[in-house]
Amino acid sequence: MMYPMKSTVGVLAAVWLALGSPATAQTPSGDTLMFAATSLKDALDSVTAQWRTETGKRVVVSYATSPSLARQIEQGAPAQIFISADLDWMDYLSGKSLIKPESRFNLLSNRIVLVAPKTSAATTKIEPDFPLAALLGTGRLAITDVAAAPAGKYARAALEKLGVWASVSNKLAQTENVRAALLLVSRGEAPLGIVYRTDAAVDQGVKILGVFPEATHPPIIYPVALTAGTANPGASAFLAYLKSPAARPLFVAQGFTVLD
Repeated sequence: MMYPMKSTVGVLAAVWLALGSPATAQTPSGDTLMFAATSLKDALDSVTAQWRTETGKRVVVSYATSPSLARQIEQGAPAQIFISADLDWMDYLSGKSLIKPESRFNLLSNRIVLVAPKTSAATTKIEPDFPLAALLGTGRLAITDVAAAPAGKYARAALEKLGVWASVSNKLAQTENVRAALLLVSRGEAPLGIVYRTDAAVDQGVKILGVFPEATHPPIIYPVALTAGTANPGASAFLAYLKSPAARPLFVAQGFTVLD
């Protein structure tokens, strides 16, 4: 079952159609337009606000799932910077020559965690064959799309590695993005969920039961790059700012690890 959450991608699609050629289009005011994974929202809101204070320039960010954003770019959306929540979707655009390869770098890393409602009495240790199905009972595991969304793919890989995927694969409440999965748990509509540690940290309605060992899933890496048609010098400047000493504390404050 899929539990969708409305995103801004559809609105942006209408905007870029009105603007014309994706190779030269910019936002109406000349601001930088960035597409970024939903899990980055709190951190990037802080970074873009600080950037505007320091430079007077604005970065407009559209947050959605990495596959949704990558496909919008493929269709011609005029994003000038793309930050994916995994390497796969950046590689997808790279394979279609839709990013500037020389601009690409790995910006951040994250972890995935098992969460429960704050009032839950559940406890567990994340290890091989841990009793995830028993903890769920008749409830469902809130998780993003395990076929396409990065967080869902990381979660499935971890559950398979731990030997518990088969016991819960028919007990999933799949959502469009991590924040939607988190909301199901926070509201008590799902007894457990798997989300990024950074998202769990900002929701007072959930508690973390455990962190999945890094060896159980591919490394969680957020790559960033300029899109192929980007000619806006402001986009290049902001891309450099993302890995600057000024931006680093804002990412760390949200629980991300900044990659050198």
